[in-house]
Amino acid sequence: MKFTFSWLKEHLDTTATVDEIAEALTDLGLEVEEVVDPAKALSSFTLAKVQEAEQHPDADRLRVCKVMTDEGEKQIVCGAPNARAGITVVLAKPGDYVPGLDVTLSVGNIRGVESHGMMASMRELELGEDHDGIIELASGEVGQKFTDWLAQNDPSKVDPVIEIAITPNRQDALGIHGIARDLAARGLGTLRPLKVEQVKGSFPCPISVTIDADTAGEGGCHIFAGRLIKGVKNGPSPQWLQDRLRAIGLRPISALVDVTNFFTFDRNRPLHVFDADKVKGGVLRIHRATGGQTLVGLDEKDYAFSDGQVVISDAEGIESIGGIMGGLQTGCTEETVNVFLEAAVWDRIQIAHTGRALKINSDARYRNERGIDPAYNMQAMEDAAQMILDLCGGEASEVVVAGEVPDTDRAYKLDTDRVVSLVGMEIPADTQRATLEALGFRMDGDMAHVPSWRPDVMGEADLVEEVARIASLTKLKGTPLPRLSEGVVRPVLSPSQVRERSARRTVAALGYNECVTYSFVDQAAAALFGGGDDAHMLANPISSEMSHMRPSLLPGLLQAAARNQARGFADVALFEVGHVFDGGEPGEQHVQVAGVLVGRTGPKDVHGAARAVDLFDAKADAEAVLAAIGAPAKMQILRGGEGWWHPGRHGRFCLGPKKTLGVFGELHPKVLDALDIKGPAVGFVIWPEQVPMPRKSGATRAALVLNDLQAVERDFAFVVDAEVEALTLVNAAAGADKGLIDDVRVFDEFIGGSLGEGKKSLAITVRLQPTDKTLKEKDIEAISAKIVEKVSKATGGTLRG
Repeated sequence: MKFTFSWLKEHLDTTATVDEIAEALTDLGLEVEEVVDPAKALSSFTLAKVQEAEQHPDADRLRVCKVMTDEGEKQIVCGAPNARAGITVVLAKPGDYVPGLDVTLSVGNIRGVESHGMMASMRELELGEDHDGIIELASGEVGQKFTDWLAQNDPSKVDPVIEIAITPNRQDALGIHGIARDLAARGLGTLRPLKVEQVKGSFPCPISVTIDADTAGEGGCHIFAGRLIKGVKNGPSPQWLQDRLRAIGLRPISALVDVTNFFTFDRNRPLHVFDADKVKGGVLRIHRATGGQTLVGLDEKDYAFSDGQVVISDAEGIESIGGIMGGLQTGCTEETVNVFLEAAVWDRIQIAHTGRALKINSDARYRNERGIDPAYNMQAMEDAAQMILDLCGGEASEVVVAGEVPDTDRAYKLDTDRVVSLVGMEIPADTQRATLEALGFRMDGDMAHVPSWRPDVMGEADLVEEVARIASLTKLKGTPLPRLSEGVVRPVLSPSQVRERSARRTVAALGYNECVTYSFVDQAAAALFGGGDDAHMLANPISSEMSHMRPSLLPGLLQAAARNQARGFADVALFEVGHVFDGGEPGEQHVQVAGVLVGRTGPKDVHGAARAVDLFDAKADAEAVLAAIGAPAKMQILRGGEGWWHPGRHGRFCLGPKKTLGVFGELHPKVLDALDIKGPAVGFVIWPEQVPMPRKSGATRAALVLNDLQAVERDFAFVVDAEVEALTLVNAAAGADKGLIDDVRVFDEFIGGSLGEGKKSLAITVRLQPTDKTLKEKDIEAISAKIVEKVSKATGGTLRG
């Protein structure tokens, strides 16, 4: 949004400088992006008078001039054809920067004659394209600053231009009057009231307007008003209007069009003018397009409409895109004699959808889709009509109207104490009420009635925001929050959050790199891990590769590993802590800790220390994470994992057959092939929520327990069938006496020899740790017999002789 300083001052009676205005606008939430002040580039130039102008002795086209300046008489060589005695000129002295030439002057020597400066042309000062001669001024005193002379005689040349960024909630600031209102409320001047025009129609309007039933109101057009002005003379607009439009980057077209552009920026009120003689059948109908219809817009581009878009038609077809752009066929030209002026209020959402579909970015669309003042619609018709009559002459008809102005009346209670609780500022109640009234709110006791031009104010909190914004949030003083309790502050993190943090730090310490992947994966990857169904599908996915909520962290980690392999990084260790989803309903999600190892344990080594990763690497890392988050030291390891794990090379950490804390092992070869993973890949998945919470919630650690009794180890070798799993044997031995047996581990496996076909020998070491008395031989024999009994019962094996 651009505007000039002088244009702003037509709405704001102020003595504030441009810098003060710019600083206040940014503080009010209307961030100033740029201030272009032409006077700064011209500040060094002064007026001078040519006393004599003689022919250069060595050049036909040059003249040697004696010029009276504020520093006395100077000699200047000039090549302009109009350089002559008696004229007042603009002087650039040695050391001055000339913007049009992009040079800094110095004393020159031109064909043997010294020149102390130059007399400037319009182009050299970037004030116009004229460079055939130097500037001749009809008035001015020697030594007077050129900027002061321009301010008195041609102020548009030194009028600062301010550009501000508009946030979507401040549509009222898309008009200069709205910007002035904010500045006046801040105290930088007084808001000038708008002149209220009333144009009496002298004849009935020959063009009727209608709105189809399916287009009226919400979703279409609320109100459409218009009137005919006949006998106009559409020529160039006056210089003051052209200067304003050019200053903000608009090209003046004609008086009729320039009037609509003026109201667009001055009042945030888009208007449109039709050449009434080109409207067929004397009727304008607002309706929805049926699809397949086309229009050539004012930008001379062809637009094809889809079903449901709101357009304006005459008796022969579409003439305009409602609220966005007019048609070339009915556009006003210099030959226009009778003009139909239109002011309408359109549905904002419909404008946005149509504008995006047709890819039109016009000033009208920009304002209509953000919201204009519906209550000003009928008065805008009067004000614009009067301006057209003043500039173009003519005679106005009565106003024709279809639809009605939408009701925007609403009020919210102003709780003056909420400024402290919501913002933290102490503002007197009377000041708060005065602020809202200055912004256009109508106060009725404690009820603040919202003005029609502020659709963004939708509640009591918005009233507080307006008060604080005008008071300036820069006055907000930082104060420490009060302590909620005496003594040691309670932990901020919940126990589950502490566990997640501990898991994250532990896995990172083990050498894994953390990934943060999307919560969405493609359907094929989700299906590999038990998802990919309709319950996990997104209604509006970002892309086809992110169509489903992830059922596990593994697909994202494996896809990241595949990308690393494709770029030459074959050995990777990745992990992630995040949510996975069992379905699409609230509560059907849980936290998961997952890690993958791909490739080898290290770089190639002459000593053969590097090897391919295996499930025991994943098992050790998973056990370290479980220990860090407080899992019991004794857990069962069972089979029965999901189908994406290798059927014979994985295990589940369990507290009983139904309580699974995590899974580790190799990934199924079919999964690796589908995700384009090369080489072995192992991983683990842990569910922190399944780990039982400690009985004590305190932060203190339990006392260190040191056993003063000697531990005893005994070795056993069992002959079992070849298909018996070592884990079954270990679990059976450990269950012989859970209080006394501290550890069971396999240290040898033997197959063949005298054992026979289909048999194997598994040797285990059992560590016995007494706690109350030293074990005697009979105690050791008793527990050994119990171990043999348990193992024989669980595996069918016998003690090897």
